[in-house]
Amino acid sequence: MSVQLKQIPHLIDEQFASEEKMLQEVREGSYTLEKPYVKLNPYLICPLTALVCFTTPEAVTASVLVKGKEAAGDMGFTFPAATEHYLPVLGLYPDYENTVEITLGSGEKSTVTICTEPAPKGVHIPNGIETTPEYMGDKVVFLSPTSAANAAAYDYRGDVRWYLLPNFSFDLKRIRNGRLLMGTHRLLMPPYHTTGIFEFSTIGKIYNEFRIPGGYHHDQMEMEDGNLLILTQNPPRGTVEDMCVLVDRKTGAILKSWDYQKCMPQNVGGSGSQDTHDWFHNNSVWYNKKNNTLTFSGRHQDAVINIDYETGKLNWIIGDPEGWPEEMQKYFFKPVGDLSKFDWQYEQHSAVVLPDGDIMCFDNGHWRAKVKEKYVPAKDNFSRGVRYRIDTEKMEIEQVWQYGKERGAEFFSTYICNVEYYGEGHYMVHSGGTGFFKGEPCNRPPVQFRGDDEQYLVMQSITVELKDDQKMYEMRVPGNYYRAEKLPLYCAEDVLTFGRGERLGTLGVTEEFDTIPEVEAGGMVPDKYNLKLAQEVDRLVMKGTFEKGQLVMLLLEGETTHAYFVPTTKRPFLAMCVGTFLEADDRAVEFPVSFEGLSGTFKVSYIIDDYKYETGVEVTI
Repeated sequence: MSVQLKQIPHLIDEQFASEEKMLQEVREGSYTLEKPYVKLNPYLICPLTALVCFTTPEAVTASVLVKGKEAAGDMGFTFPAATEHYLPVLGLYPDYENTVEITLGSGEKSTVTICTEPAPKGVHIPNGIETTPEYMGDKVVFLSPTSAANAAAYDYRGDVRWYLLPNFSFDLKRIRNGRLLMGTHRLLMPPYHTTGIFEFSTIGKIYNEFRIPGGYHHDQMEMEDGNLLILTQNPPRGTVEDMCVLVDRKTGAILKSWDYQKCMPQNVGGSGSQDTHDWFHNNSVWYNKKNNTLTFSGRHQDAVINIDYETGKLNWIIGDPEGWPEEMQKYFFKPVGDLSKFDWQYEQHSAVVLPDGDIMCFDNGHWRAKVKEKYVPAKDNFSRGVRYRIDTEKMEIEQVWQYGKERGAEFFSTYICNVEYYGEGHYMVHSGGTGFFKGEPCNRPPVQFRGDDEQYLVMQSITVELKDDQKMYEMRVPGNYYRAEKLPLYCAEDVLTFGRGERLGTLGVTEEFDTIPEVEAGGMVPDKYNLKLAQEVDRLVMKGTFEKGQLVMLLLEGETTHAYFVPTTKRPFLAMCVGTFLEADDRAVEFPVSFEGLSGTFKVSYIIDDYKYETGVEVTI
């Protein structure tokens, strides 16, 4: 039987088609304040958003107010004066008849009812929340998932007021134009490295996809000039999560790159999760303009490192120096102050440079030692947010604040998590990866428990805010969530503009295999491999089911033949920071081929073990 080729449109193109249809309907109608045009989920990915459109004879401001389930839940925004009004409506409740009030600056008012569907089961409902509406104001807490869940935003009651349908990944950040940055849902290579990041508005419109040849993971940061720092890697050399690139905001071109292999020794000073493939495991990036440096968090070396922006030269390392070679000791700090309260951080995440130069991070504490004989079991361990004060002249370090140690194993997350700094004494500590297996704290990422084991697993995410050491907020959600961000849904800078979004940058050229083995003809590919092919705008994606270590090659045969080795032996990732791409079947394989550098019509075939199989599929690029 021949393999079917599925055409998968890009979200940017789907959104543009939806927008064009919507705008045509608005132009062809005579919509007024009393009878406006209302489009629920106008950009297809945010079901708790809507667009309300109408015209007025004169330019006038317009305010939108989504009525809360109680007065404190009201959520709204006032838009600048116009005669043609396109008003984003944010903060609707799921499975609810939402009342939306529209008020013009002239005093005229109108009310519309917007009925929403129930949220999917992946939008998890908090099982505990402690705060006040006065404290939260118009802000919600966004959670980006690690376990099977949807990215969502929760108000002071724990009511969901926004969620995403696609599997966008890793950190969600608001940038200066009010839009959001988040990893795409398009997997580039397992277990979670995606094509790049999306820049999109809270109503869901994608303005840009920044594609990265080596793929994206974990974190990104907007520079003062608008360019983007994005974490990546160079897959052909066999290591991951050990590079950062600077991406041109307008073109997506890579302007500069930093390779940690040039400033750090590999496979030394390792954590209990280090291996040669994932030796550093960078999970955060921070640029400090004051001294023109970059700070990275290397989970698998228990190290927060700082390098010179221009040269890439290593400046210092925060971490336990035990086990590091003698020539590296000069980069480490000596603890000072009250050493009875001092702890090093281990397998940390989310390193942040504070205005005064202090360093904050989430200290996961996984293993909490550099020597296996000293490893601390999960039941006796703790995770925490921690703030260190460093003196780079004296190379001294002092712990000046922490939260979480006092909560013990309940707050222990082997992976993920973040901290946020809102001002002196005002912090968020998000322990998003707690888990209990058969009642015992997990000593490995809970998303790694698969199959029958899942019935004995309880996952939890605990997000806490503290002000002057007083707990002002705590939310507990059943599931694991990569990071938490507190933001208002509405942002004055996030101005909706129409037109097709852009795909910037490139996926690069997929590495080809030089030698094609001589094999026998096997006819059409057997059904047992469950082969599927999907053509996207910039790549061909194959999926199949193969035994571990099985030889598989994908061939594109045209005027020339392009051969690609398909890995079927999965690496034992010891840090599964995002598990939302994991397949239930361990034999499942996904492999994309970038169209970069390819042109023409190609017949798709496979070499599997000792046979060459036909698919009956042709692709034109």
